[in-house]
Amino acid sequence: MKYECVYLKAFENGAHLREDLKRYFAWYNRDRPHQGLDDETPDEVYFDQPLTQAA
Repeated sequence: MKYECVYLKAFENGAHLREDLKRYFAWYNRDRPHQGLDDETPDEVYFDQPLTQAA
């Protein structure tokens, strides 16, 4: 996060930083493939799991 977002920009204030981080985390979880997840996104891995039956 720091090397892909925070260190690359000069933020005007905390609100600007918060908005950019919100966008970054959405992109990171929805659109960015992860090598450790066989090039799937965290959302694909998490939301494609079958629902477990309650005890």
